Amino acid sequence: MLSTTQLQAKTALQAQEKYGDGRVSEFYTWNKSIPTKPGELLRSELITTPYIALDNTSEAIRVLYSSTSGKDSKTPIVVSGTVHIPKGKAPVGGWPVVLWAHGTVGLADSCAPSWNGRSYRDVKYLNRWLSEGFAVVATDYEGLGVAGPHLLINNPMLAYSILDSGRAALKTKFPLANKFVIVGQSQGGAGAVAASSYSATYAPDLNIKGSIGTGVIYKDPQATAAENDLKLNPYEVSPSVAYGIYSFLVAQSLNPAIKAEDIFTPEALPLVEQGQNACLVGFMSDIQSSGLSPAKAYKPNLPAYYKEALEQQSNAYGYYPTLKINHPLFIGTGANDVTPDARNQMKLVADACKAGTVVEGHLYHGLGHSETVNASLKDSIPFAKKVIAGEKIQAICKPDLQ
Repeated sequence: MLSTTQLQAKTALQAQEKYGDGRVSEFYTWNKSIPTKPGELLRSELITTPYIALDNTSEAIRVLYSSTSGKDSKTPIVVSGTVHIPKGKAPVGGWPVVLWAHGTVGLADSCAPSWNGRSYRDVKYLNRWLSEGFAVVATDYEGLGVAGPHLLINNPMLAYSILDSGRAALKTKFPLANKFVIVGQSQGGAGAVAASSYSATYAPDLNIKGSIGTGVIYKDPQATAAENDLKLNPYEVSPSVAYGIYSFLVAQSLNPAIKAEDIFTPEALPLVEQGQNACLVGFMSDIQSSGLSPAKAYKPNLPAYYKEALEQQSNAYGYYPTLKINHPLFIGTGANDVTPDARNQMKLVADACKAGTVVEGHLYHGLGHSETVNASLKDSIPFAKKVIAGEKIQAICKPDLQ
């Protein structure tokens, strides 16, 4: 019979394997009670690793702060992130702040950008915001860095993690103004819109001046499932299978009765297991090299219980509570984007305009999901400076190809 200590160790190991927990420093472990008030700064430490700190920062810290779980919108949780301060003297009233919401990186704690660093694209992007005089506050999101499952495309979770990072940043020693622009890409683009959508009710204390999203994931409540999903060739080897595996693992974390062997072929099962701990770039490479296509990955007839679980999950977490947002919204879309489909992003622009939000939409010729991030800076930085200054934004609800 195992002792209590051995049982605890076994349980911890099982959780680590299931949710990709661990393989980060002790900084990310919070053993004290969690404040019921979200946005409380719990812990901070200086970042000494240059590629995590960012070149254009004068000082950067990791932070641990209280937030609310997106699973039930009530349970207090701990979330990690970083705060980056520009070089030079702060303006009167403090630095305006970009609340950065990153794209999908994986599900494991060690994939958290505050620990693992960022892609070259994102490093270049955030350094530009710093050089333009914005502090950058970057959440890892619920379940990345800290223990527990990461919930991926869960709009309440994204909103709470982003908004509470701003609250916590105002409690640091740094001269930050209560003037925020929410900025996100892909998963984080959904996060930017979600945080905007929740901000008036969840965080009215934050002065959100505007929001910027590129590659925004949008689930149109009026569309059918077929219209929301872009059809891909099921027989073509596709690294995008990684997203499907991650989605399965999230669904399984919410409903442990879901079995991998009911969904995936024997050929795919080892990669499903690897997805628990593999970060996105390496995971996509492994799927590509393994020759895995959707047809090879999934069993031909998915069980009804799994389809129902995904639908329930999507209905609970996939929609924005409102598109009537009380600050201007910038949407940058690559015309060649298929992750998500550019047409869905343009539908978001139209729907948000129809709801009464001031939307500045941009559609970039020949650009895909990733290229749009830095290419959009020529338009998004002037937008951000205008909203911080309180200047009027001219709505562009039907953007021309540019």
